[in-house]
Amino acid sequence: MAKKLKTVHKDLLTLAILAALYAVLAVLLYSGAMSRQLMNMLIPVSMYVVMAVSLNLVVGLLGELSLGHAGFMSLGLFSGCLLSLFLNGQVPEIVRIPLSMLAGGLVAAIGGLIVGLPALRLRGDYLAIVTLACCEIIKSVITNLNFTGGALGLNTAPVYTNAKHLLPYAAVLVLITALVMMNLKRSKQGRAIMSIRDNRIAAESVGINVTYYKLAVFVLAAFFAGAAGALYGHCFANVKAVSFDYNVSIEILVIVVLGGMGSIGGSVVAAIVLRTLPEMLREFQNFRMLVYAIVLILVMLATNNPRLKQFFAGLHPGTLWKKWKAGRIKEKEAGSHE
Repeated sequence: MAKKLKTVHKDLLTLAILAALYAVLAVLLYSGAMSRQLMNMLIPVSMYVVMAVSLNLVVGLLGELSLGHAGFMSLGLFSGCLLSLFLNGQVPEIVRIPLSMLAGGLVAAIGGLIVGLPALRLRGDYLAIVTLACCEIIKSVITNLNFTGGALGLNTAPVYTNAKHLLPYAAVLVLITALVMMNLKRSKQGRAIMSIRDNRIAAESVGINVTYYKLAVFVLAAFFAGAAGALYGHCFANVKAVSFDYNVSIEILVIVVLGGMGSIGGSVVAAIVLRTLPEMLREFQNFRMLVYAIVLILVMLATNNPRLKQFFAGLHPGTLWKKWKAGRIKEKEAGSHE
């Protein structure tokens, strides 16, 4: 019971920090104090946070390796943007954008179901290769359809909008995604999913429907990827399927691994760092990717060092709060003895 309460407090703290971060960003954005560079990064970074947290459902919670997340993102992006273009001028933006996100999520979830039914019979490297192939198939199909713009891309200029309009939707989507994953981890279904990750045979022996839970996680992750893609598409005046190839899937997987399997806060921090770092290094154009690669290697080495793990764990806001509270109690006890 004490462990469960500790997990709940940690999750609430993570949500509170996320909400506070978006509140600060909103104040800077709407007051005009935010730089143009940071403004242009707000929505892409937020969408990568959603992608990383949703992929963590599959990789961290379920323990399966998927390299097709970018395909589900592109499915949601094109379906959501097509609906937004159709509704443009007929319904207000405050209704149109959430509807396009919902439509994008549902189409991506259907895509996840279609891909997951045969693919989830496989495990490990085989599943990774199949999902990677499905991502490339989705990209090729979208590129060769006339109503998606073909190779020239879909013209989304009529529904293009800036970060000032999209930030509230992005903040809500990030918070909902984090909240769903937190609740899923603590639920009965979450424990069943993690038991499949730890020992599939033992999970089956106690009556857990492995196929059902694996497919449910895959579809749920695809839904959030599609919703993120639909919102992401509104940041551009033209979108192309070739932009969402296997490199994007691998980048999201790197974020998940770097942030820690099953860690929501880690995925959020890793997504922010890895997406902002290349922009921060633009001044060092010739050495930008070299520095980026070196930072990745150093962080991976650091996260696998037990001493550094303990050090960074001590810097967690929850740990610092407990230390401060314990210090205050000791001071009161010392004062009462005097």
